[in-house]
Amino acid sequence: MMITGKSIIGNELAGSSDSYIQAFDPSSGNILQEKFFAASEQEIEKAIGKAKTAFNTLKYMPDVQKAEFLETIGNEIMELADELVERACRESGLPEARIRGERGRTVGQLKMFAELLREGSWVGARIDTAIPDRSPAPKPDLRTMLVPVGPVVVFTASNFPLAFSTAGGDTASALAAGNPVIVKAHESHPGTNELVSKAIIRAAEKSGMPDGTFSSLNGVGYSLGEKLVTHPGVSSVAFTGSFKGGKALYDLAQKRERPIPVFAEMGSTNPVVIFPGILSDASENLASQLAGSITLGAGQFCTNPGLIIALEGEHLDGFQSALSKSISETSSQTMLNKGIFENYLNKVNDLTSRKDLDIISKGSEGGELAAFSMVTRVSGTDFIKNPHLHEEVFGPYSLLVVCNSKSQLLDVLNKLEGQLTTTAMINQDDIVNYTDVLNEMRDVAGRLIYNGVPTGVEVCYSMHHGGPFPATTDGRFTSVGTEAIKRFARPLCFQDSPEELLPEALRDGNPLGIWRTLDGKLTQE
Repeated sequence: MMITGKSIIGNELAGSSDSYIQAFDPSSGNILQEKFFAASEQEIEKAIGKAKTAFNTLKYMPDVQKAEFLETIGNEIMELADELVERACRESGLPEARIRGERGRTVGQLKMFAELLREGSWVGARIDTAIPDRSPAPKPDLRTMLVPVGPVVVFTASNFPLAFSTAGGDTASALAAGNPVIVKAHESHPGTNELVSKAIIRAAEKSGMPDGTFSSLNGVGYSLGEKLVTHPGVSSVAFTGSFKGGKALYDLAQKRERPIPVFAEMGSTNPVVIFPGILSDASENLASQLAGSITLGAGQFCTNPGLIIALEGEHLDGFQSALSKSISETSSQTMLNKGIFENYLNKVNDLTSRKDLDIISKGSEGGELAAFSMVTRVSGTDFIKNPHLHEEVFGPYSLLVVCNSKSQLLDVLNKLEGQLTTTAMINQDDIVNYTDVLNEMRDVAGRLIYNGVPTGVEVCYSMHHGGPFPATTDGRFTSVGTEAIKRFARPLCFQDSPEELLPEALRDGNPLGIWRTLDGKLTQE
């Protein structure tokens, strides 16, 4: 399929601007030939206008029709076959096996939301029937359910060119809720974005979706993102990336005349606490497990274990030696783009220049954009004193924090800001002796993991991929799993509504056969 370099505005291609970007192959160091033209002011207005018009149809569309649309998107993505895989590899530097796996996850997410829609109970229907003769005041008939919010802008991620990108979890959940989506194409993989965007448009046409249900806009620099977030026609924003980028978008959205939610995932150090009991049992296995997690995908995961926290003791030296050996044997890995690579080098160089930090181990160095892995060590005392050490380093890096007592371990955890995950490496004795530490770990994160590594996020009904600020802008919501749909829906209550004006999910007789709360009881009646 020919790549045009144009933005996609509903069912149209557009590209009248003189400004453009070009994709870069991080593995070869070559700039790819196609030019991707930035959306003009008029094209931005047209995309938002189409989205607003499409919303008038989408918000009343039956869930079964939206489900068919999502499944058709997945089918169209698979029809792209090797062309999509090859392009995504070229623009990301990621290996073919990783891209094929990510494509499977992308299609799986779409099918999962389709299943959610067909079952139908996601709307959370609640009905309290009227009691007109109640004393001292009659009780009205009240019926509440979730409804879509309006056009959603999705900022795609650099580290997942498919699964957190054009047709990724944010887009899938926003479309499932009944909202039109405008994607801001990521500058690192614009060709991949165009291929997937065209697949979405083909699926929209086959499924009878209104023109404007989906658009994808190219941009140069930050101006496109600013214009989208501040536009009064946009109702919600989803973002995956750095704290700086996510916080900037959040601040812009709050300064609007009508503020809107920005659901931003902004990074995390994902602390791993190794408790004394398990350290005495399996220090070498733990070291090998953590080294693999630190270096997986050049450390370019939001759930990379950037902190390892342990108590001083006779078994810590053995763990540190085993971890040092594992890291020293790792090869350098190509990072996603020049900006990420340079940021990694700058942060590592800054940290290793500190007198209170010791380098435990460093992997082999490589060529251009190839990052070496590294683990450093600091005392709990110095970690507490220096908030700069608490910041995420996006790449194959981790900091071992060595505490002199359980009290100091609690102080270290207390100093941490919100995290996507915390991990407890623990045995039965530790559970008895460190309940207070485990409770502290619960309070700081969106997901607490036992005896596993944080890298890897299961896409399912019970996953929560979020966390207290600054890991995300709103820790009540997840960006992975079926609960992600609730970011792009709002409750609407109908009081004493005529039956014919109620949505089917709230009508007498339950025509959809979904689970509802009726007068305080969960039922399908």
